[in-house]
Amino acid sequence: MLNFKILKQSKNSRARAGVLTTSHGEVETPALVTVATQAAVKTLTSEEAEAAGSRLLICNTYHLHIRPGEKMVKKQGGLHTFMQWQRPLMTDSGGFQVFSLGFGREHGMGKVLKAKSSLSIADGTQPRDIKITDEGVFFRSYLNGAQFFLNPKESIRIQEALGADSMIAFDECPSPVADYAYMKTSLRRTHRWAEESLAAKKSKKQALYGVMQGGRFRDLREESARYIGKLPFEGFAVGGEFGSSKRVMVSMLKLVFENMPNEKPRHLLGIGHPEDILPIIKAGVDTFDCVAPTQYARRGIAFTPDGRLDMKKSVFLSDKKPLDAACGCFVCGTYKRGYITHLLRAHEITALKLLTFHNLYYFNAYISRIRENIKNGNI
Repeated sequence: MLNFKILKQSKNSRARAGVLTTSHGEVETPALVTVATQAAVKTLTSEEAEAAGSRLLICNTYHLHIRPGEKMVKKQGGLHTFMQWQRPLMTDSGGFQVFSLGFGREHGMGKVLKAKSSLSIADGTQPRDIKITDEGVFFRSYLNGAQFFLNPKESIRIQEALGADSMIAFDECPSPVADYAYMKTSLRRTHRWAEESLAAKKSKKQALYGVMQGGRFRDLREESARYIGKLPFEGFAVGGEFGSSKRVMVSMLKLVFENMPNEKPRHLLGIGHPEDILPIIKAGVDTFDCVAPTQYARRGIAFTPDGRLDMKKSVFLSDKKPLDAACGCFVCGTYKRGYITHLLRAHEITALKLLTFHNLYYFNAYISRIRENIKNGNI
C-alpha cells in the first residue's frame, strides 16, 4: 500500500510538499530517507533515530541477504519487527552494489566524481570482481567468498521476504566514467530488468519503485524517464550520476521530471549533502537518501549552519559552546564541544552516537523548515 498526495505545488520552483501514506504511517515530503544499511542506523537505536526526526528508513537488500539472510528476517516477523521500527521502510535492490563492488571498487571512485578522470569504460568491459550479464549479476560474498547470483526476480523475492513498505526495482547503477556506448547498453539492461521486476512482484502490500538511469547523457536520461515513466510502478527513483557539476545535476533532474508522471512520488538515490538539499527539492524531488549525516559523524564531523566542524581538532578541547547554539537536539542542549572532542580523541564510541544524533536532527530540521517554506509559498 502506497498513496501519495501533493499538498502544495510551488509557484516559484518545481518544489512540492506532500504526504506519503503507507501501512506503517505517513511521511511528510520532501524528506530525507535515513540510511539503515544492515537494519540499523549506525550507532543509534531505532528509537533514537525516530527521536532525531527520521520518519522513513532505507535498508540494503544485498547486505541483508548475505547477513543474516532474508529467511531469518522473515522468521523474526519482517524488518519492522526485527529492528523495532514501526514507521515506513524502504529496501533498495542491490543495484548500487553492481557499481560499488564492481567498477567503483576497481577504480577507487564513487558514483559522483570529485575530479576529472581520464578513465573511460567501453561497452563490453567487465569489472574485475563481479560479472554483469543481461540476465543478472554474479557476486561473491564478503563473508566466505561464496558466489551468488542476483537478478530482478531474486531481488524482488528477497525484498518481499524482508517486508518493507516500498521496494526498488533491480537495476545497474553505472560508473560515472562509462562511455556513451556502455551507458546505452546498460540502460537497455536496466529497462529490461524494470519489466522483469514488475513481473516478479507478488506482494500487494508492498509498493515498487522503478529506477531511471542514463548517466550524464541528456538523451539517455530523457529516454529512460519516458520508458520507466510509462510502466505501472507506484513510485519512481532516479539513480546514477549526472555529470560534472551540481548545476548539471539539477538541470538533468528537471529534464527527467518533465518526462514522467507528476502524480507519483519521486525518490533520488544516494544524493543529499546539505548543499544539495535545497536545489534538488526545488527541482522536484520528494524523498532522497544519503549517508552523509551518519558517515560524517563517524569521521568526527558535525554539520552546522556555519559549515562542517572537524571535532577531532584540538582547538575545540577548550570550547564551551554547543555544536550549534540554534539546534534543538538533546546533544546541543546537554554537551559542549570540548567534551565531544575529548571523547573523539580518547576513541570513545559515545562521541559517534552524539554526532550521529546531532547530524540527523540537523538534516531533518533543515528539511522540515524547507517543507514549511514550500507550504507558505516562499520556495
